[in-house]
Amino acid sequence: MKDSKTNKTMTNKSKQDLVNRPNAPLATPTDLKAGATKDIAGAMNLILANIFALYLKTKNFHWHISPTQRVLDSDAEYVEPMDMLAELRDDNNTLALNFREVRDVCDERRDIASASLIEVWIDETKRRTWFLFESIRQNTAA
Repeated sequence: MKDSKTNKTMTNKSKQDLVNRPNAPLATPTDLKAGATKDIAGAMNLILANIFALYLKTKNFHWHISPTQRVLDSDAEYVEPMDMLAELRDDNNTLALNFREVRDVCDERRDIASASLIEVWIDETKRRTWFLFESIRQNTAA
């Protein structure tokens, strides 16, 4: 009995923490006053939201991109966190394969500049894939 009450209290506290988190002040060292950091963060969030919305709108309008994508969209209403990480890991593996295919084309056509750029993207993608793999592995090993 006592354990279920403790768990319920912890669950309610966790929910309340999530509700209050957006209003909680950060303890980030700065020479700006608290009001300034709040105003700047709010303004930056607005810019970020607009940039992301514009990116998605542009992607949707660009008819050449949507039918050729190999990484599938996820329209699920809810996905477990470990499943999200696994899907992102798999998508990054797919992206790395796509990069390698295009790099081969660049090599065939002797386009060293594009091949070099793609090599950096491959490295970044493989690092993300490793990080996602390790995040999943550590969580499932526990």
